[in-house]
Amino acid sequence: MSLSRKIAIAGVYEHPTRFAPDKTMFQIMAESVRGALDDAGLGIKDVDGLATTGMGMGGMGIIGFADYLNLTPNFVDSTAIGGSSFVAHTAHAAAAINAGLCNVCVVVYGSTAASSRTAVGTGGGGGSADPPDQYDAPFGVTTVGAYAMIAQRHMHDYGTTSEQLAEIAVTMRLHASMNPAAKYRDPITVEDVMASRVISSPLHLLDCCIISDGGGALVITSAERARDLKKKPVYLLGAGEAVRHSARGQRDYLNIAAAQSGRLAFERAGVAHKDIDMAMIYDSFTITVLSTLENLGFCKPGEGGAFVSGGRLRHDREFPINTDGGGLSSNHPGMRGIFLVIEAAKQLRGECGPRQVKKNCQIALVHGTGGALGTRHSGATLILSNN
Repeated sequence: MSLSRKIAIAGVYEHPTRFAPDKTMFQIMAESVRGALDDAGLGIKDVDGLATTGMGMGGMGIIGFADYLNLTPNFVDSTAIGGSSFVAHTAHAAAAINAGLCNVCVVVYGSTAASSRTAVGTGGGGGSADPPDQYDAPFGVTTVGAYAMIAQRHMHDYGTTSEQLAEIAVTMRLHASMNPAAKYRDPITVEDVMASRVISSPLHLLDCCIISDGGGALVITSAERARDLKKKPVYLLGAGEAVRHSARGQRDYLNIAAAQSGRLAFERAGVAHKDIDMAMIYDSFTITVLSTLENLGFCKPGEGGAFVSGGRLRHDREFPINTDGGGLSSNHPGMRGIFLVIEAAKQLRGECGPRQVKKNCQIALVHGTGGALGTRHSGATLILSNN
């Protein structure tokens, strides 16, 4: 069943905090819910669906947050597939609304990773590790190490350079300089990225996402109801989800989940790559962006280095991405998918001020990555439109 233009994002809100030692995770989430509902012109009494997950929430965390808001929703979704979870939640909420399971669903996330001094993605697992980790853990795999191996492989196979990866970081920082809420706003150059210390070869410090506090929320409802609300609706055209794992040792590590989720999203949306006016791509590391663009089909395998070069990804150029500054410069509280949807919705509503995409922005692609490329990961893709 097609959901194209039947469901809409009616409200969005990104919490402005990047460091909030005076707030709890639930407080950030609740303030984000209130902000998104205000944006939509709705109240908490209108909400009958809730979707959330997060680091430290545990399997029952959604119930605790429902208690915190005094909500008894008709639909709940606590799907946990890493940083892409909230992109997937948006699609799940759309399906639930279309099926009549709820009318207004809030997707929400919050984290105090920075103020709690959480060392996101630095390895370890202990007794909570997944059973397949017995094959990885003895080698001391870390998140950055896994992504570094993907970068090494891409460079070996295709001649991709560290300078090409650095261009991605430079563009993200340019966009962050126009975002008052971004954590890092001072401009950087390719030379700055190359001069920053190596974290896991070939990835430098400025190739890696930041760690911050933060949160945000989305209000999802039917297109019919959204048209009568406060803000211009942003319609869901298509969505796809996928996972990748070691495939018993047979996997091509440059073929990532985006290849599957992106294909499904394009097929279900009925649009082509040339129709996409801007994209929000999960940028845990610069190599994440390059590999994702290839796997989504915006360029052929091995051509990502050339594709991201020459300022192509800037807000005022051919293919704008991550106009908020991304996880590389704006915020990354541990799971960043919700901020991709928020920024895409704002761009489609024309609300991004100096970083607004210069061409007429009508269709946006959102892609979230969860877990780690090089080990096990998820991908979730949305295609959104303002008409």
